[in-house]
Amino acid sequence: MKSLWLSARLDALTSLRARWFQIYTLIFGGIVALFFLFGLTESRILGFIGLSRLLVTYIQLTLAIMPVFVLITTVRSVAGEREVGIYEYLLALPVSLSGWYWGKTLGRYVVIFAPVFLAMLGAVGWATLQGIEVPWRIFGYYTALLAVMAACFLGIGMLISALARNTDMAQGIAFMVWLGFLLFLDLILLGVMIQGKIAPETAVLIALANPLQVFRTAALSLFDPQLIVLGPSAYIILDAFSAAGYRVFALLYPLALGLVSALGGYLIFRRGDLP
Repeated sequence: MKSLWLSARLDALTSLRARWFQIYTLIFGGIVALFFLFGLTESRILGFIGLSRLLVTYIQLTLAIMPVFVLITTVRSVAGEREVGIYEYLLALPVSLSGWYWGKTLGRYVVIFAPVFLAMLGAVGWATLQGIEVPWRIFGYYTALLAVMAACFLGIGMLISALARNTDMAQGIAFMVWLGFLLFLDLILLGVMIQGKIAPETAVLIALANPLQVFRTAALSLFDPQLIVLGPSAYIILDAFSAAGYRVFALLYPLALGLVSALGGYLIFRRGDLP
């Protein structure tokens, strides 16, 4: 446990000094600041108003920005240190491989989740000062959704970094994974349905295997419990889960995917680097 906490602390401190973290923090803090600057909380679009409107816009932008940041920066973690020869020093120190790997994962999780959460918390604080009603139910679920999203893509990133032999390969694989998730939101999935003439239930099952699609749909489900915006596919989802059940699924499935990916990365890392 001591090596885990020391590894987590070291990785967090190293990330805080990195330029990517400064840009990452500036992006999310800047998004919220711009929302307030341009009066987004005072607008009404499709019935969303006040802080609810800000949060639903913020979560949609985070869906596009966070995954690629997490994947690209995380894959440099294991692959980059292997490339520069840090493992030789690691194996000479009284630090277990499991403590180092899971400590690095924990430290990186805190670093990537903190700016996103603090930006939302800052929005709530400012709204409170301005007398704007805070939708605590939406804020709580969105916080859980962002926490799970960070864990999901961090786990995938750790798996990729354990598989890749060098940093360039790791970054290339991470970008392709993110691009695949992004395209399967609508474009490729629609083409598969048209060309393959597959059953609607199968198409929905493929869509729900994509964590980005799960996050996107769950974010809308608070404002649209019947998922009318999804059209006929909403009937398949609601029949299988119900509205409340789907929101629970949207938290459990990506979390499980991230944990399994991180565990797979650890097993590959341990097998490949122990004599």
